[in-house]
Amino acid sequence: MQTSLPAGKVHSAAHYHRQTWINAMAAAVGGLLFGYDTSVISGAILFVRKHFQWDSFHTEVAVSIVLAGALVGAASGGYLSDRFGRRPLQIANALVFAVFAVLTGVASSTPVFLIGRFMVGVAVGVTSMVTPLYIAEISPPAIRGALVQLNQLMISVGVAVAYAVAWVLSGTGNWRMMFISAVFPSVALLISLIFLPESPRWLASKGRLDAARAILNRVYGPAETEVAMTQFVTVIESDKVSFRDLFLRRFRKPLIAGIGLAVFQQITGVNTIIYYTPIIMQMAGFKSASDAILTTLLIGIMTALFAFGAMPLLDRVGRRRLLLISITGMFVCLALLGYYFGAAHISRITVVGAFLGYLAFFQIGLGPVFWLLISEIYPTSIRGQAMSLSSVTIWASDWLVTLTFLTLLDHFGARQSFWLYGLACVAAYVFCWYFIPETKGRTLEEIEAGWV
Repeated sequence: MQTSLPAGKVHSAAHYHRQTWINAMAAAVGGLLFGYDTSVISGAILFVRKHFQWDSFHTEVAVSIVLAGALVGAASGGYLSDRFGRRPLQIANALVFAVFAVLTGVASSTPVFLIGRFMVGVAVGVTSMVTPLYIAEISPPAIRGALVQLNQLMISVGVAVAYAVAWVLSGTGNWRMMFISAVFPSVALLISLIFLPESPRWLASKGRLDAARAILNRVYGPAETEVAMTQFVTVIESDKVSFRDLFLRRFRKPLIAGIGLAVFQQITGVNTIIYYTPIIMQMAGFKSASDAILTTLLIGIMTALFAFGAMPLLDRVGRRRLLLISITGMFVCLALLGYYFGAAHISRITVVGAFLGYLAFFQIGLGPVFWLLISEIYPTSIRGQAMSLSSVTIWASDWLVTLTFLTLLDHFGARQSFWLYGLACVAAYVFCWYFIPETKGRTLEEIEAGWV
């Protein structure tokens, strides 16, 4: 996106950071698609469920099938990104998003609908690991937290946009256009990727040091480039490991940290709230589909604002501290939700307030920190496949929780269900206290060395 500098011309660090921000913003459109395609079902489900006459079980399958696809995408994304590069994989993925969004929207039967959603899920799974991976690998340590959080912000924006589209179309019940409209951000992502450079760390890992240095000069500046290149060479020469070596004692701590955090991000219940918000809102007293979706839209907008507000915190407050604050707040809000749904009279305002509080705390810690940490804690030579392992874990956990949520409500009710997620927050706090390190302000190579 930037031509080579004239000989002798030197720019400030702020200039190079601006270039990195531009690259990260373009890549983060993948995060918008992630958020849009996973949450559009929330607004559409009230209409799709009626159209295909699904019961609770079939509704759970329809909602969660995208997560099964995401599991497959995350499992293959690491190998593909290590084999072919971060940028080409994202380009191919944008095409998959577009094609199968249309297929979902024109589906005339349940099997076709499920195939379309499954393949969209594959694209989501690839995006979930390759976008934060790419952003982390082009980012200087001083702004890496904020830039990877940009991806989380775009995920939240995608959720809010999906809710907005669903609300606009709720009057006519046009659920088909809710899915087809994902074509527009898919095309935007495809266009933006054409102008992005490849990850310099990936190039260096393939021995293409001159190409890596050229890109770093554009996004880091000459001073930081030479330091980074020295670290690249040192790590690449001393750390030639395979994927199976990740299970050796040497990598046990980062493996436990990444997989454990993936599980706890999901079993604390966030995506049950995102995917099933209109249904929960109707349980809380919002009778019409339009009112329930409008409330969902307001929650989605506030969630995006929370994500935006959290961006500077990761590089100022630190990852670990934010995790502990986040999980504590989520526990309190889930306890309140359980109390409200068990009360004789449910107050819609207090339920919405507890929802907003829960999502606010999630967005300042457990939401963005997971994706940031798994892009930081693994060795360069296996980072793609190691991130796949963590991503597979998060999607498997997401799929399991989403597939069982309505069944949980049917058997135990809303109060016990939310309190169960609250207990998961307690376990998550203990895990983070003992297993999650602070990575703020450290280069990826320093983080890698710190595990030894």
